[in-house]
Amino acid sequence: MVLLERLRKDWLRILVHVGALLPLAWMAWQYTQGMFIIDPVREMTTLTGKTALILLVLSLACTPVATLTGYQKVLRVRRALGLYAFLYAGLHFAIFVVLDYGLDLELLWQAIFDQRYVLVGFAAGLLLLLLALTSTRGWQKRLGKNWKRLHTLVYAASILAVVHFLWLVKDVREPLRYAALLALLLILRIPHVRRAVSRFRQGLSARLA
Repeated sequence: MVLLERLRKDWLRILVHVGALLPLAWMAWQYTQGMFIIDPVREMTTLTGKTALILLVLSLACTPVATLTGYQKVLRVRRALGLYAFLYAGLHFAIFVVLDYGLDLELLWQAIFDQRYVLVGFAAGLLLLLLALTSTRGWQKRLGKNWKRLHTLVYAASILAVVHFLWLVKDVREPLRYAALLALLLILRIPHVRRAVSRFRQGLSARLA
Protein backbone atom coordinates (compact mmCIF):
# COMPACT_ATOMS: atom_id res chain seq x y z
CA MET A 1 0.00 0.00 0.00
CA VAL A 2 2.79 2.42 0.85
CA LEU A 3 4.51 1.68 -2.47
CA LEU A 4 1.28 2.16 -4.41
CA GLU A 5 0.61 5.43 -2.62
CA ARG A 6 4.14 6.60 -3.42
CA LEU A 7 3.72 5.65 -7.08
CA ARG A 8 0.37 7.45 -7.24
CA LYS A 9 1.80 10.57 -5.66
CA ASP A 10 5.17 10.72 -7.43
CA TRP A 11 4.40 8.96 -10.73
CA LEU A 12 5.44 11.93 -12.84
CA ARG A 13 8.76 12.40 -11.04
CA ILE A 14 9.49 8.67 -11.32
CA LEU A 15 8.56 8.70 -15.01
CA VAL A 16 10.96 11.58 -15.64
CA HIS A 17 13.88 9.89 -13.89
CA VAL A 18 13.33 6.54 -15.60
CA GLY A 19 12.70 8.08 -19.01
CA ALA A 20 15.72 10.37 -18.77
CA LEU A 21 18.07 7.53 -17.80
CA LEU A 22 16.86 5.05 -20.43
CA PRO A 23 18.90 6.56 -23.31
CA LEU A 24 22.03 6.40 -21.17
CA ALA A 25 21.37 2.75 -20.27
CA TRP A 26 20.62 1.96 -23.92
CA MET A 27 23.84 3.62 -25.07
CA ALA A 28 25.89 1.74 -22.47
CA TRP A 29 24.27 -1.54 -23.52
CA GLN A 30 24.94 -0.88 -27.20
CA TYR A 31 28.55 0.05 -26.47
CA THR A 32 29.30 -3.00 -24.31
CA GLN A 33 27.64 -5.32 -26.83
CA GLY A 34 29.53 -3.82 -29.76
CA MET A 35 26.33 -2.67 -31.44
CA PHE A 36 27.86 0.61 -32.60
CA ILE A 37 29.35 -0.72 -35.83
CA ILE A 38 29.71 1.96 -38.50
CA ASP A 39 30.90 4.99 -36.50
CA PRO A 40 30.57 4.49 -32.72
CA VAL A 41 31.79 7.97 -31.78
CA ARG A 42 29.42 9.71 -34.16
CA GLU A 43 26.49 7.53 -33.10
CA MET A 44 27.08 8.23 -29.40
CA THR A 45 27.57 11.93 -30.10
CA THR A 46 24.28 12.05 -32.00
CA LEU A 47 22.37 10.11 -29.30
CA THR A 48 23.59 12.25 -26.41
CA GLY A 49 23.08 15.49 -28.34
CA LYS A 50 19.51 14.72 -29.36
CA THR A 51 18.63 13.48 -25.89
CA ALA A 52 20.00 16.69 -24.36
CA LEU A 53 17.93 18.79 -26.76
CA ILE A 54 14.75 16.78 -26.14
CA LEU A 55 15.10 17.05 -22.36
CA LEU A 56 15.87 20.77 -22.61
CA VAL A 57 12.73 21.35 -24.70
CA LEU A 58 10.69 19.26 -22.25
CA SER A 59 11.95 21.37 -19.35
CA LEU A 60 10.80 24.48 -21.19
CA ALA A 61 7.44 22.86 -21.92
CA CYS A 62 6.54 22.46 -18.24
CA THR A 63 5.29 26.01 -17.69
CA PRO A 64 3.22 26.16 -20.92
CA VAL A 65 1.71 22.74 -20.12
CA ALA A 66 0.76 23.96 -16.65
CA THR A 67 -0.77 27.09 -18.20
CA LEU A 68 -2.72 25.15 -20.82
CA THR A 69 -3.95 22.34 -18.57
CA GLY A 70 -3.85 23.76 -15.05
CA TYR A 71 -1.84 20.72 -13.95
CA GLN A 72 0.66 22.47 -11.68
CA LYS A 73 2.52 19.33 -10.57
CA VAL A 74 4.36 19.31 -13.90
CA LEU A 75 6.32 22.32 -12.65
CA ARG A 76 7.99 20.12 -10.04
CA VAL A 77 9.98 18.21 -12.67
CA ARG A 78 11.44 21.22 -14.50
CA ARG A 79 14.66 21.18 -12.51
CA ALA A 80 15.18 17.44 -12.98
CA LEU A 81 14.62 17.71 -16.73
CA GLY A 82 17.03 20.63 -16.95
CA LEU A 83 19.73 18.80 -14.99
CA TYR A 84 19.33 15.69 -17.12
CA ALA A 85 19.62 17.88 -20.21
CA PHE A 86 22.91 19.18 -18.80
CA LEU A 87 24.06 15.61 -18.07
CA TYR A 88 23.58 14.56 -21.68
CA ALA A 89 25.05 17.81 -22.98
CA GLY A 90 28.12 17.14 -20.81
CA LEU A 91 28.39 13.60 -22.20
CA HIS A 92 27.94 14.99 -25.70
CA PHE A 93 30.82 17.40 -25.14
CA ALA A 94 33.01 14.78 -23.42
CA ILE A 95 32.60 12.33 -26.32
CA PHE A 96 33.44 15.10 -28.77
CA VAL A 97 36.52 16.22 -26.84
CA VAL A 98 37.90 12.88 -25.65
CA LEU A 99 36.87 10.32 -28.25
CA ASP A 100 36.56 12.45 -31.37
CA TYR A 101 39.45 14.88 -30.85
CA GLY A 102 41.59 12.86 -28.44
CA LEU A 103 42.01 15.82 -26.05
CA ASP A 104 44.09 17.62 -28.69
CA LEU A 105 43.68 21.21 -27.48
CA GLU A 106 45.08 22.72 -30.66
CA LEU A 107 42.58 20.86 -32.84
CA LEU A 108 39.77 21.67 -30.41
CA TRP A 109 40.61 25.36 -30.43
CA GLN A 110 40.64 25.32 -34.20
CA ALA A 111 37.33 23.44 -34.36
CA ILE A 112 35.60 25.84 -31.97
CA PHE A 113 36.50 28.93 -33.94
CA ASP A 114 36.54 27.51 -37.48
CA GLN A 115 33.27 25.57 -37.39
CA ARG A 116 30.28 27.69 -36.47
CA TYR A 117 28.15 24.77 -35.27
CA VAL A 118 30.87 23.85 -32.75
CA LEU A 119 31.07 27.43 -31.50
CA VAL A 120 27.32 27.78 -30.83
CA GLY A 121 27.20 24.29 -29.30
CA PHE A 122 30.08 25.20 -27.00
CA ALA A 123 28.29 28.42 -26.00
CA ALA A 124 25.07 26.50 -25.26
CA GLY A 125 27.05 24.05 -23.12
CA LEU A 126 28.65 26.84 -21.10
CA LEU A 127 25.24 28.36 -20.40
CA LEU A 128 23.85 25.00 -19.29
CA LEU A 129 26.88 24.53 -17.03
CA LEU A 130 26.23 27.90 -15.40
CA LEU A 131 22.55 27.08 -14.91
CA ALA A 132 23.31 23.63 -13.48
CA LEU A 133 25.84 25.02 -11.00
CA THR A 134 23.37 27.64 -9.76
CA SER A 135 20.31 25.37 -9.68
CA THR A 136 20.59 24.55 -5.98
CA ARG A 137 18.48 26.10 -3.23
CA GLY A 138 21.66 27.59 -1.77
CA TRP A 139 22.36 29.58 -4.92
CA GLN A 140 18.70 30.51 -5.18
CA LYS A 141 18.90 32.10 -1.71
CA ARG A 142 22.23 33.81 -2.45
CA LEU A 143 21.05 35.36 -5.71
CA GLY A 144 17.53 36.23 -4.56
CA LYS A 145 15.54 37.91 -7.33
CA ASN A 146 18.55 37.74 -9.63
CA TRP A 147 18.28 33.94 -9.65
CA LYS A 148 15.20 34.04 -11.89
CA ARG A 149 16.86 36.58 -14.16
CA LEU A 150 19.96 34.41 -14.45
CA HIS A 151 17.92 31.33 -15.29
CA THR A 152 16.20 33.03 -18.20
CA LEU A 153 19.49 32.17 -19.94
CA VAL A 154 17.92 28.76 -20.51
CA TYR A 155 16.06 30.38 -23.41
CA ALA A 156 19.33 31.45 -25.01
CA ALA A 157 20.85 28.02 -24.37
CA SER A 158 17.90 26.28 -26.03
CA ILE A 159 18.04 28.57 -29.06
CA LEU A 160 21.79 28.00 -29.42
CA ALA A 161 21.25 24.24 -29.11
CA VAL A 162 18.72 24.28 -31.96
CA VAL A 163 21.03 26.44 -34.10
CA HIS A 164 23.87 24.01 -33.34
CA PHE A 165 21.72 21.14 -34.62
CA LEU A 166 20.56 23.16 -37.64
CA TRP A 167 24.10 24.03 -38.72
CA LEU A 168 25.39 20.53 -38.04
CA VAL A 169 23.17 18.51 -40.39
CA LYS A 170 22.52 18.66 -44.13
CA ASP A 171 18.86 17.71 -43.87
CA VAL A 172 17.39 20.56 -41.83
CA ARG A 173 13.85 19.21 -41.53
CA GLU A 174 14.33 17.67 -38.08
CA PRO A 175 16.06 20.68 -36.47
CA LEU A 176 13.42 22.95 -38.00
CA ARG A 177 10.73 20.93 -36.22
CA TYR A 178 12.57 21.52 -32.94
CA ALA A 179 12.86 25.21 -33.84
CA ALA A 180 9.11 25.47 -34.48
CA LEU A 181 8.28 23.73 -31.20
CA LEU A 182 10.72 25.91 -29.30
CA ALA A 183 9.25 29.05 -30.87
CA LEU A 184 5.76 27.98 -29.79
CA LEU A 185 6.92 27.29 -26.22
CA LEU A 186 8.65 30.67 -26.00
CA ILE A 187 5.56 32.46 -27.36
CA LEU A 188 3.40 30.77 -24.72
CA ARG A 189 5.78 32.12 -22.08
CA ILE A 190 5.16 35.76 -23.07
CA PRO A 191 3.24 37.21 -20.07
CA HIS A 192 0.40 38.66 -22.17
CA VAL A 193 -0.07 35.40 -24.10
CA ARG A 194 0.24 33.32 -20.93
CA ARG A 195 -2.46 35.36 -19.16
CA ALA A 196 -4.76 35.13 -22.19
CA VAL A 197 -4.35 31.35 -22.39
CA SER A 198 -4.92 31.01 -18.65
CA ARG A 199 -8.14 33.09 -18.84
CA PHE A 200 -9.36 31.03 -21.79
CA ARG A 201 -8.69 27.76 -19.93
CA GLN A 202 -10.47 28.98 -16.80
CA GLY A 203 -13.45 30.18 -18.83
CA LEU A 204 -13.64 26.90 -20.71
CA SER A 205 -13.44 24.92 -17.46
CA ALA A 206 -16.24 27.03 -15.97
CA ARG A 207 -18.51 26.44 -18.99
CA LEU A 208 -17.82 22.71 -18.97
CA ALA A 209 -18.55 22.55 -15.25
